Amino acid sequence: MSLALVAAMPWMQDGTPEKACVTEHPSIGCRMAWNVSHNEGFTRFFNTWLDKPLGTLFLIVLTFMIALLLRRLTHRMITQITLRMAEGTMAEKVRERNRTAFDGSPALLNQRRAQRAKTLGSVLRSIASVVILGTAMFSILGSLGLNLAPILASASVIGVAVGFGAQNIVKDLLAGLFMLLEDQYGVGDVIDVGGAKGTVEAVTLRVTRMRDVNGVVWYVPNGEIKKVGNESQNWGRAVLDIPVDIQEDTEKVKRILQTVADEMAATPKWQSVILEEPSVWGVQSLGGDALVIRIVLKTAPGRQGDVARQLRERVKRAFDDAGVSVATPSAAS
Repeated sequence: MSLALVAAMPWMQDGTPEKACVTEHPSIGCRMAWNVSHNEGFTRFFNTWLDKPLGTLFLIVLTFMIALLLRRLTHRMITQITLRMAEGTMAEKVRERNRTAFDGSPALLNQRRAQRAKTLGSVLRSIASVVILGTAMFSILGSLGLNLAPILASASVIGVAVGFGAQNIVKDLLAGLFMLLEDQYGVGDVIDVGGAKGTVEAVTLRVTRMRDVNGVVWYVPNGEIKKVGNESQNWGRAVLDIPVDIQEDTEKVKRILQTVADEMAATPKWQSVILEEPSVWGVQSLGGDALVIRIVLKTAPGRQGDVARQLRERVKRAFDDAGVSVATPSAAS
């Protein structure tokens, strides 16, 4: 081929990718542009206006797709774990503990377990999304050439300000998270939080909703709960202090109470509620003209009130039949 033809065809002129791409280490795209065109001007144009933007765009798309895939896999794993909890396929030790606590009420147990698993799943998915997508966003900003140091510093300052202004909300959320993780109480439990007592109807990360015996609904922020008494875990105890006249025969009264309680525990309606043999503890206190005898019954969780009311009715009838005088409340101490 003549020199005139080579001079007339610039893409046939001698050159190197390093020279055309103006770098000692050309990118793959720039090398491909040179190998296809062998034109220094076109290669430089591609390197300046197409190679870097296309490479950056490819990196952004790749980062975003990896983040979405990782987020989807994480959410699926969290959902499967929480669904197993809701369906009761958890560890045998935990399953047995919850079954004992709610013996005789599988629907209530399932409702409590499902709500707890749903809340925990929602929290874990939100945390995973924030971490994964946040990391991907900062990686994309870095690939665009932005200086992340001022952004991170500003984000830290804003985070501190928001955290300081919303510290009560943060406290409620953290308290609710630990409450759910430790399974301190759940839907259907009868709890006493100091200022309110009632049956738990809903539990969220921020607030616990409960309804008292008068039907009043209480919304208690989880961060304000310093201590909680749960009357519905594992078992309960009905404690009755029976005041009788100071002249009554103590042994006779104790025999009557024991007989009445044993007969009640033997009836089919109360066999599954009264968990152990009733026990008469004896004289609890003495007043001016009355003595108080205590009897206790171990019951299923949350049923101690029902057992106490029924036993009082039976004791009243037995005392009437035996001629035992019940002391007036004012005389008892």
